[in-house]
Amino acid sequence: MPNHDLTGFTEGSFTHDGATRRVLRAGTGPAVIIMAEIPGITPKVLEFAGRVAAAGCTAVLPVLFGEPGRDPDPRAVGWASSGRYLASTMWRVCVSREFTLLATGRSSRVVGWLRALAAAEHERCGGPGVGAVGMCLTGGFALAMATDERLVAPVLSQPSLPLACTPGRAAAIDIGPEDLAVVRGRCEREGLQVLGLRFRGDRLVPADRFAYLRRELGDAFVAVELDDGDANPDSALPPHSVLTEHLIDEPGRPTREALDTVLDLFRTRLLLEERPAPAN
Repeated sequence: MPNHDLTGFTEGSFTHDGATRRVLRAGTGPAVIIMAEIPGITPKVLEFAGRVAAAGCTAVLPVLFGEPGRDPDPRAVGWASSGRYLASTMWRVCVSREFTLLATGRSSRVVGWLRALAAAEHERCGGPGVGAVGMCLTGGFALAMATDERLVAPVLSQPSLPLACTPGRAAAIDIGPEDLAVVRGRCEREGLQVLGLRFRGDRLVPADRFAYLRRELGDAFVAVELDDGDANPDSALPPHSVLTEHLIDEPGRPTREALDTVLDLFRTRLLLEERPAPAN
């Protein structure tokens, strides 16, 4: 896939607590904050954003790392170029104090900036609230953002932090205990639903992590777990990115059904559409 020239997206910036970052936007309607996976806002992340915009929402993509629109696929740009880009992006994340990669029981500092962005986008776009999608390294950010009552549709796609290098980290997610207690309370009082997506064989998102979320959030945590064979076989990488790199965008495919589940959550929580009745 060629690099995306960002046609169809407007570009601005947002500043909070002394930090200014670029922000891409597309569509109209209630805001959905889309936080890209490593190495950044790829063409396929932009495709997903386009689907969110087509559903009737404003897709809001903060540039947290990487070059927006750059295609990292090694088959398109070469393994050496792809590897250098991935390594460079990951290094910047590792040395940044904004991201917590290994520690358990702690939300990343960048979450405060993302909460402020969500609040500003809610004021700008209107609607009953804001949605958020985190992917891979940013997956747990959507959960931590849900301490704010304006966040009404959090989606955790292959949440990969903390890195599961010990059993304790495998059975945890990157959110502080106080923040988790707030989210749990919202689930109990307000009916907040947290949606999680993963491939069952994905070592970056162990089964223990989803088991932990089920224990902490109960029925409010809705898990979509896919077999590895459901992933797009054309991807150069092992099954991981449910909504982007490993999506098979064809009706009836499990990854397409996962995508539709995400979009349905936004329709029901942000656009207040009723779910269609199941066929008899």
